[in-house]
Amino acid sequence: MSNNIIIINGPNLNLLGEREQSQYGSITFEQLKKNCLDKAKELNINLEFYQSNIEGEIVTCVQNAKSKYDGIIINAAGFTHTSVAIRDSLDIFKRPIIELHISNIYKREEFRQKSLISDIATGGIFGLGDYGYILAIISMQNMIKNEDR
Repeated sequence: MSNNIIIINGPNLNLLGEREQSQYGSITFEQLKKNCLDKAKELNINLEFYQSNIEGEIVTCVQNAKSKYDGIIINAAGFTHTSVAIRDSLDIFKRPIIELHISNIYKREEFRQKSLISDIATGGIFGLGDYGYILAIISMQNMIKNEDR
């Protein structure tokens, strides 16, 4: 493995551009995916972009990532606040993990201000809109380079 990263997206992110544009902006999921894949190509990173609305599918994706990827960027969306199963699967990964949210969860409703994965993530990016994905890719590349030294 070398420069293999996966971005895992949770529920409803496939509806970007259609939902709550005041929180998530007007970018569509397909445009976000294209922007991320373009940035990864520019940085010579092998990137997989994954989305599921199903908790168990995300757990399986994280479990499978152990043998394929050097790092995980995860926007668990609503599962951030509820899924012990996703948290536990991430805890087993033992490589860099960036928790990512388009909106600042700490400026939203009280129930959204508790993340079950922040304490096991290597770092987090919150509230920087869709550009947070680009920052996460760049940051992950730097973390992987530093691990290889």
